[in-house]
Amino acid sequence: MRPVSTLYRSARLLVVTTALCGGGPLLSACAHADPTPPASSAPGGDVSVPPPASNPVTDATPVVPAVQIPPLPVVSNAEAHKEAARLVKMMAKTVKGFTTYKQDRREAFVSLAQAEVAKANQPVSRPQLIMVVDRNERIQHLDFVLALPDEPWVSLGGTPVSTGTTGRKYYYITPTGIFQNSADRLGYRAEGTKNKYGIRGIGAKGSRVWDMGWQTAMKGWLPKHETGQIRLEIHATDPQFLEWRLGHSASEGCIRIPATMNRFMDHYGLIDALYEQAASYDPRFAALLPKDREATPIAGDLVVVVDSGPLTEPKIDPIADKRPLP
Repeated sequence: MRPVSTLYRSARLLVVTTALCGGGPLLSACAHADPTPPASSAPGGDVSVPPPASNPVTDATPVVPAVQIPPLPVVSNAEAHKEAARLVKMMAKTVKGFTTYKQDRREAFVSLAQAEVAKANQPVSRPQLIMVVDRNERIQHLDFVLALPDEPWVSLGGTPVSTGTTGRKYYYITPTGIFQNSADRLGYRAEGTKNKYGIRGIGAKGSRVWDMGWQTAMKGWLPKHETGQIRLEIHATDPQFLEWRLGHSASEGCIRIPATMNRFMDHYGLIDALYEQAASYDPRFAALLPKDREATPIAGDLVVVVDSGPLTEPKIDPIADKRPLP
């Protein structure tokens, strides 16, 4: 049995501890601090309780303002003809090798382009330029055609080009069809670097490269019509060593154009209608397009590749079957 003094001290300790802890059990009442601040007494005996603290919302989805895309420029047919005549006059002065072609060649460009547009079920809804490229090995020229929704189309003229050649390993035949210069892909500019042969493959530094996306093309070094994927581009070629070869099929599948035509297309945005729209809300496109450009109101976005002769076929390679496919 414990002495009375010991019991008395234990009882006093229990009473004091219970009072300090609010009268409840020691562990359950005092183990966690109450986050609510003590209430303050107001006159009259009322107790005022402060409102709970509020924190600003930090995980809410930010509100993104809607993108305002400007409409494509639309001019009357008369204005389109006037603008086309102005462009032809300037191309004749500044673009090397520019020609307006003979009547039969102009008609061929127009009829073949219209046939491809009809096949693709992509009607023309506004006066606009269409870049037409004839990959026929005997032609190898481009023509800008003024396409009108309710009047005959007009050939404006163009320059020599080089499309994909045959008989060389890993060289593809440029595919025919309609290709759009869409804002889904961002083109770029040549860096002007040289390969081991001292050739600037896509032109001088700053030359524009239009990206037409991945396309299926025939392998020009195999005789069995095997196909593969190429990145179809429109670009200049080395102005010092290779531009003289324009007018002959020589590329790996892309469309090579003269440096002066490259600059003209870039400055006046001949096929940049959709890029001009994108530049209004996307800084990448604004950075790519020239700051001093003079975008024509009849700019288009279509490139049509046609073949006016016997369809280009791969040249026979006697050891094609023994060659591993790339």
